[in-house]
Amino acid sequence: MKTPNPQSLPAGILTIGDEILIGQINNTNATWLARQLTDTGFEVKRMLTVGDTPPDIREGLNYMEHHTGFIIITGGLGPTNDDLTRETIAEYFGKQLIYKPEVEKHIRRLFARMNYPFTDNNKSQAMVPDGTRILWNYYGTAPGMWIEKNGKVFVFLPGVPFEMKHIFNEELRPILQQKYALPVLVRKTVTVFGIGESLLADRLKNWEKQLPPFLHLAYLPSPKRIRLRISARTFEPEKIKEIINEQIEKLKNTIPDLTVSTEYENLAHEVHKVLKEKQKNLAVAESCTGGHIMASLVDLPGASHFLKGGIVSYATEIKEKVLHVPAEIIKKYSVVSEEVAREMALHVQEIFQSHYAIGITGNAGPTKSDSDAEAGTCIIAVAGPENQVTVQRFLFGQPREKAINRSVSKAFELLLRQIKSRK
Repeated sequence: MKTPNPQSLPAGILTIGDEILIGQINNTNATWLARQLTDTGFEVKRMLTVGDTPPDIREGLNYMEHHTGFIIITGGLGPTNDDLTRETIAEYFGKQLIYKPEVEKHIRRLFARMNYPFTDNNKSQAMVPDGTRILWNYYGTAPGMWIEKNGKVFVFLPGVPFEMKHIFNEELRPILQQKYALPVLVRKTVTVFGIGESLLADRLKNWEKQLPPFLHLAYLPSPKRIRLRISARTFEPEKIKEIINEQIEKLKNTIPDLTVSTEYENLAHEVHKVLKEKQKNLAVAESCTGGHIMASLVDLPGASHFLKGGIVSYATEIKEKVLHVPAEIIKKYSVVSEEVAREMALHVQEIFQSHYAIGITGNAGPTKSDSDAEAGTCIIAVAGPENQVTVQRFLFGQPREKAINRSVSKAFELLLRQIKSRK
């Protein structure tokens, strides 16, 4: 009979390994396992990393036992320290280590296939705590182990990522699906561009208030966008998907002036989509971004359908000689000015005979160059049909990489805004 409510067994992930604690490697196993457990229906409540010593392992197991009910432990099962780790595990559960000939047979068969010598260290991996359910490892010597104690479940997996993933997918997941009546986690992410987290939250407060109580909303901010994750655990996934989609439509109607996407987290994708749909083309004149706008567009297949070309006019003389920005405008207003950005956009639009054009100038930093503009200053002009031009100044700060990336994203925002404003 299936356990009807796996939430009564909140999940925990315990990682064993000094190499993680000293920062030698990233704990990718815990990240992967958290994703799998969440998708399977469990709610991960704790993550913990401990050292390789018996006291650390005992302390970690004890903590997890008192705070969670379904625990996955990775690491510490290799052939060099098997005796120590397995003895610690057996001692914790009050079990005796017993020899499993079928495990040794499996390891010998694996070694024979790879023409590796079999050693006493490998033989020790056939010793497991009494009462253990073996989870077979067809890519390595350390088997996974399922041990139960006082209604709690402990699953031990090797720390080698591809071995751990194989055991989880091929051995553990079917057991979980058979043992537990698992709800489905339905979630959808909406990406909103061109606004900060606090301002967005203020604009969405009425929309949030009317969300059904079973939906969970999370803000996931980053420098170039805000992601909104809407989720719910349910035994009726199709019904919840419909409700979430309805709420997303209400969200879009609440902020019609902002770019909102459920498909992309990169505005370059949206630029591709909109320009191709409207059968319009684009030209670009870049200074402070040094070609990053063009690169972002051509990184995606299909740019040739709308991207006519671009000019990286990093030096002032190129702005004058190639883009034909009048020298008197540069002298009067500075190379980093709204006037120069406007001229760059209009002239590159004329050179390439494009429907739309971006002109961008500024100072990405960290030092000043041909102007006194503060590091992180960016001025973006977008030219459209009938000489319609919008120009805005921004201060994106430092470091340099941040200023460039935010300039590219903001240029795409302004372009999309002007395209969508035209009926």
